[in-house]
This record gives sequence, structure tokens and C-alpha cells, in this order.
Amino acid sequence: MTVNLLDTPIEFLKGVGPKKAELFKKEFEIFNYQDLLEYYPYRHIDKSKIYQLSEIQSEGAYLQFKGRITSYEILGEKFSKRLVAQFQDETGKIELVWFNSLRWVEELIKEKKSLIVFGKPTLFNRKWQITHPELLDTQSQADSCVSLAFQPLYNTSEKAKKGGLDSRAISKLMITLLTQIKDIIPEHLSQSYIEKLKLLRLKEALEHIHYPKDNEMLSRAKLRIKFDELFFTQLKLLKIKQINATKSIGFPFKVVGESFNTYYKNFLPFELTNAQKRVIKEIRADVGSGRQMNRLLQGDVGSGKTITALLVMLIAKDNGFQSCLMAPTEILATQHFESIKKLLKDMPVKVGYLSGSTKTADRRVLFENLQNGSIDILIGTHALIEDQVKFQNLGLVVIDEQHRFGVEQRAKLWTKNETSPHILVMTATPIPRTLAMTVYGDLDISVINELPKGRKPIITKLMYDRDRLSLFGFMKKQIEEGRQIFVVYPLIQESEKMDLFDLMAGYDLMTYHFPLPQYAVGIVHGKMKTDEKDFGMQQFIQKKTQILLSTTVIEVGIDVPNASVMVIENAERFGLSQLHQLRGRVGRGADQSYCILMAGDKLSHESKQRLNAMVSTNDGFEIANIDLRLRGPGDIQGTRQSGVLDFKLADLIHDEKLVGFTRKLAKELLENDPNFQNPENKPIFDHLKNIMSKNSIWGKIS
Repeated sequence: MTVNLLDTPIEFLKGVGPKKAELFKKEFEIFNYQDLLEYYPYRHIDKSKIYQLSEIQSEGAYLQFKGRITSYEILGEKFSKRLVAQFQDETGKIELVWFNSLRWVEELIKEKKSLIVFGKPTLFNRKWQITHPELLDTQSQADSCVSLAFQPLYNTSEKAKKGGLDSRAISKLMITLLTQIKDIIPEHLSQSYIEKLKLLRLKEALEHIHYPKDNEMLSRAKLRIKFDELFFTQLKLLKIKQINATKSIGFPFKVVGESFNTYYKNFLPFELTNAQKRVIKEIRADVGSGRQMNRLLQGDVGSGKTITALLVMLIAKDNGFQSCLMAPTEILATQHFESIKKLLKDMPVKVGYLSGSTKTADRRVLFENLQNGSIDILIGTHALIEDQVKFQNLGLVVIDEQHRFGVEQRAKLWTKNETSPHILVMTATPIPRTLAMTVYGDLDISVINELPKGRKPIITKLMYDRDRLSLFGFMKKQIEEGRQIFVVYPLIQESEKMDLFDLMAGYDLMTYHFPLPQYAVGIVHGKMKTDEKDFGMQQFIQKKTQILLSTTVIEVGIDVPNASVMVIENAERFGLSQLHQLRGRVGRGADQSYCILMAGDKLSHESKQRLNAMVSTNDGFEIANIDLRLRGPGDIQGTRQSGVLDFKLADLIHDEKLVGFTRKLAKELLENDPNFQNPENKPIFDHLKNIMSKNSIWGKIS
């Protein structure tokens, strides 16, 4: 019954109706009582103190007074029509003026009863005046079901305001809602949690988050709501992990045999770092356990994730299973195919490739070889999830730059076998600890936090438009030494709205400053056809062009060891994680590499702060933490599309301690009562069940 009432469509709330309901849905995504209840104010105005009129000293502050109307009159005609009232308390008088809703105001004040007036006093013709004050009779305030000491302010929009849903209107509807439902709001926590942690009950928290009686109650209400958001997120993810550990049967890769050992001993092109060895050991324990592996592999740009994944694929082959590797772009998929084929050239391992542009005849042969088991490793784009792609025995799925795929897209891969294959998802974007703990709490996480030996740290410099001639001199010197250069732009063609150094203008400038044949300039961008992009990239890889002008299509995975300089135009327009990804396109050979951040001569303080962070460190984790602080979690790692971070109040930066604390509590709860058999934990279990029923796709991987 309770749940049904909170699920009541918003149009049935007294004072809403069909038109306002439509605005609630379109402007605020508020569809029912629960949604409105969780539409929290962005701040409160303190109305707890009653001032005397004699205390008015200056303009600018909102003040509240208690007194009575002594007289009023309606003046002017048509557009200049206004109601002017005289208001007084024991200490003085003030003029109140309204230009709108005159009939409603007159109805309220004509009995000249005691009123509370709230507004901003201003001087007009040497007299104090308040224009459009809020009015409340003292009896209404006494009868209110909520405290009116603090006025909530709600985010709204111009369209909503025109339709009668300004902050004040939302505030009144919130009072109506709380009056109707506050006594039947279900509690989600056990009594022992509430007492032990000294938390407000949920119904009190929801009342005081909107209408607190004082600042202390507002703080306690915020704490309770943040606690719930973080605790149930952690509990959900840990519960999924528990279910996977106990119920997700996986293929047992018991053998580390000929393929792995031969390659490791005879053909591995370089010695693995200690971090890579540790990660392979963690993965071997997973795939040999008999349970399905769900592991996230984090590694900074150039840390050697691909060779790590390849070694795991060879373990799959040793156990009679096929593997596939899915990449988000054709360029990256092709590069994975070429590099893995090259790495395995002396091994009897068959590698296939599939993308949207693979020809029909080639597809037919590929599908046949997949089904008869003669292909050991299939590499490709999202074409791998197509229904006609059938394996003989798929045992391992590797997903590169996994945040670029939607949840449903990724989920299709683990339905390619009756028993779900092992899942290894990889990302080159280091994820801050609090974000990893919250977004990927259902996965085991491995980190390669060590670069291969012999890699020189990339030198990063911040330069301005005024330094452009100096930049060209540096580029010429690098080309004369046999190096190649990436130049990345945020736009393809000039935008009237944004003064950015666009790619086509850059091409004209480069060909003007580098007119000789030894300075051949190529172009690659996202609007080119696939074969045109591939041609542009191949020309650069084969050293037929020395300078490659590009948009961010080269952000991920392009490996050209001879490219030693990355120039990023309008660097202030890129996020830090994206800049770090772009910087990682160089520094892959033995030569000293450079990343030049080009910025406009006038930079904001925040832009300068971000770019200086890039100059000061090559540590991806440090950069990710700075990025999280500056941008918030929503834009990092595609968490918006994942639906994980639907927090209304919790903040992963400011509430870092609470993130850790709630995770610890959630772990303890599942260890002590894994199946929620303790009656005291029933409210927690019921709420968790409700949350998980809405996100069934997460049962495999987040």
C-alpha cells in the first residue's frame, strides 16, 4: 500500500493537474510522488528569525517581519496598476508594493490581521519599501505540518516558470505532498543501524531536507540521505559480486600449457614488469577457480595491457577455448589485430578480424572457421555482438576501452556460449579510488601501475598562441631528426560560436609553414569514410607523412613508435583525462617524446590550473583525481550512461570518507547475514530487492 502511494502519478497530487504534470515530466523527470519527494532544494533561505522594522540598516538582505497591515490602496491603471499597503510593527512602518496577483493579495490583507512579511527592503524616495514580499498569516504558520523556518529554493526552468512551476510553487506542492505521505514513508534501515549510527529516520530526513527547523536538522537530513545513496549502491554492487561468486559457474582453465609457456619462454618481445606478472597471477587464479571471472584491468597509457590480455587468451587456447577482443573503433580494432598477429607470427595460433566493413565473402569464411574452431582469437568492433557471429567454444571475452560500449552491447557477448565466458574489461583511463569503489564495486580490479623498462617520461609543455613560431621551429627540428608529429584539434571546421583553431585552418597554416616535400602533412578526422581514415593513418605509420592533423579519433590506441611529438590545439577545451589519453599516443619508442599544450593567450584560472596539472605530472591516477575534483564523476568513464551514479546529494569528492565507511558496513552486513535471514535486516533487504529489480542487466557486469 505504501509503495503504491509513493508510485502515484504526479498529476493526482492536489494542485498539480495535467498541464503542470506534463511540465514536471518534461522539465524535471518527475513522474510520481517518489520523484517529487526526492527533488531536493539546492539551498535554503533562513526565515527562522523575526526582525523588527527599526533594525533595517541597509539594502540587499532578505529579512522577515511580524506585524499588521494598517491600510492599503490600489493605484494606477492597466500596466501601472499596483497595490500599496502600509505595514507596521511596534518599532516602525514600511511600505509593501505588489504589481501582480493584486486580487489574491487583497483577499489576504483586507482583514488587516497579523501577518509575517518576508522580502528585501530597498530605499525608494527616501522611504523603506519591499516589492512583492511573501505573506503568511501567523495562524497558517502555526498550523503548518512542517517547519517554515527555512525556505527551500528549487531549481526550475523558464518554461516551468511560465507554466506556474517556479520555486515557490514547487515548495507549496512539497508541503501538500509531505502532509499527505510523511507518516507512511517506509524505513529502509534496521533499528540497530539508526541507533548505532545516530541517524535520522528516513521520514524525518525527507521532511527536514525540504523544511528543516534549524541548520543542525538540515545537516542531519543531508547525512541520512547521502548515507542511503552510498550504502545501498555499495550493497547492491557487493551483492551482485556475491551472486556471481556463488552462482556464476565459469569454465575452469586448469591448464597453463604449451601455447602460454612456448610464447612466454621463446617469443615474448620484452620482459614483463612486476605489475604485469602480478595481474596475470590474479587472472590465472580467477579463471582456474571454476567461477566466471569478472575483472576490470586498469593500466595507464602504454603500460602493457594488450600483451597481458594476449597471455590470458593463450591460457584459454591451452584449455580448448576461443577468445575474442572487442574494441570501440575500427582503427583501434585493426591495430589490435595487426599487433597481436605480429606478436603471434611464430605461434600456431589463428587470429581472425571482423568489423562492419568486412566483406560478405570474407565474413562467410570467417563464420565457418569460428564455428569449426579453427579460429582461436577473434578481434573486432561491435560487429562481434551480431547474432550471426557464433563460436564453437567461446571461453574468454576481452573488452577494450569498455566505457565506450553500452551495457546491453557488452552483455550480448557473454550470451555467445551456454556457460558465460570469462570477462576481462580494460581501460587506459585511470579511475580514482572512490569512483572505482562505487562504479565498479561488483568487479574485481587489477591495476598495472608500472611502465615497461626503458620508457622515458614524456616532457609536457604549455605554450600560447604567441609562441607559435617557436613551436614551428621545434617541430622542424624534430622532423629533421627523423621524428613524426601528431597535431590534434577540437573541431574540423571553424565554428562561428567558438573561436577554436580548427583542423582545416590548421592544415592551411601547416602547409604554408612546412611547404617542402620532407614535411608531408596528412589529415584524419571522424567525418571521413573508414577507408579514407585508414589510408591517412597508414600513410603516417609508413612514414610517408611527417605531420598528422587529426581530431580526437586518435585518442585511443593508435601506436606509432616513431611519433615523438603530440601538439594539442586549444588544449583548454579538453578534459584532463582526454588530454592524458592523447599524450599517451607518443612516448612509445626509445626517443624522448614531447606533448605541447597550445592554449589561447587569455586563460581562465581553472583552465590554467588544469593545464599546469598536465605539465607537472605523467601519473594518470593523479590526473584522474584532479579531473574528478574539477569535473565531477558524471563525465568520467561513461558513468552517466551506466546509470550507476544516480546520486541526488552524495558527492564522491567531498564524501570520500562516507564512501569508504558505507562500503565497509555493506561488506560486514553481507559477511554476517549473506542471505538476509535476520528479521532485523528485512527493511534493508526489501529496499535492496526493489533497487536490483530495476537494474537486472547488472547481474553480469556493470
